[in-house]
Amino acid sequence: MMRTIGLISTNYSVRGGYEQLCENRPAAAMPFGGRYRLMDFALSNLVNCGIRTVGVITPYYYRSILDHMGAGKAWSLDKKSGGLFVLPGTIYGFRDENSRFLLHDVIRNRQFLEQGDGDYVLCSDCGFIYNADYRPMLTQHENSGADITLLYKPLSPEERRSGNYLTADESGRVTALSRQESGEKLFLNCFVVTKSFLLRFLDNYRNMSHRDFLELLPALLSQVRVDSYPFTGFVGYTDGIADYLAASESLLRREVRQELFAGERQIYTRIHDEPPTAFSESAEVKNSVVSSGGHIGGSVENSVLFRGVVVEEGASVRGCILMEKTVIRAGAVLENVIADKHVTVGGGVTLRGTAEHPCLIVKGKSI
Repeated sequence: MMRTIGLISTNYSVRGGYEQLCENRPAAAMPFGGRYRLMDFALSNLVNCGIRTVGVITPYYYRSILDHMGAGKAWSLDKKSGGLFVLPGTIYGFRDENSRFLLHDVIRNRQFLEQGDGDYVLCSDCGFIYNADYRPMLTQHENSGADITLLYKPLSPEERRSGNYLTADESGRVTALSRQESGEKLFLNCFVVTKSFLLRFLDNYRNMSHRDFLELLPALLSQVRVDSYPFTGFVGYTDGIADYLAASESLLRREVRQELFAGERQIYTRIHDEPPTAFSESAEVKNSVVSSGGHIGGSVENSVLFRGVVVEEGASVRGCILMEKTVIRAGAVLENVIADKHVTVGGGVTLRGTAEHPCLIVKGKSI
């Protein structure tokens, strides 16, 4: 397998929106699963297939991304040769809300591509949750001589969701790529491209830098070789609040947790050295993910609790996502609530949302 560098885009908004949860953070930096960020999956998938040079295109409000990544130590990217590169993204609005790989972002970081020690570039956003081994896709791309290879998730007829879908012939060559309300092959916003082809592409379309790479690609399918590669494992979707809640709830299934976190390929994240969560005799916890550093004295069911969460005795939490350092006082009742970091819910307070429209509490709020 020839050398490959990685390029991750975090400079995009989410079509469904995260409302107040993303007022001061990009969608890629959304906390997930009790201890991770959405961007951890993209970063980990790259390093797990041996990529040691990774560029991350950031939006103008990049503080939470830099705070989380640091120098890349958690992903073994704090190296003298290669390593983690923070790349500036455009500060202008997107022409299309579905844009993920704006040409302007790639063009202004052309030096990273030219100096990166690799023949291929593996590009990804942070919009899907999965644990994938990219090496077979890279091998197929190298052996086929394709210019681009797109990663897709095969969907059954009953799985209807909006997204970019591709059509491929019997050999796997892509013949169409378009946004649809449903389809059979959902593009996972991840692809490998031959670097020499990408650099020529940037030269040819420099005057169209306001367009997205994937927006221009369909018109070129008859002129360039674009192949496809299937990913058949678990995929969590994050296209808005309802998707985010559903993806979090999927972690309550043992088989999903095993696939994402318990296999040979780890999902890495920033390390926090904290003691295990303490459980009082009064605690009742059922079917929940509970991270370290907290204290549980009340009732928790079908919920995801991040580091340092406190649920006092007599409090009830059902179907909730409670982010770092959230405190639920005695007598409070929460159902279908997403609480951002450092939230405090006072004693006797009752908050109820639904799976489709959960109740949101912004960072640092006291109720």
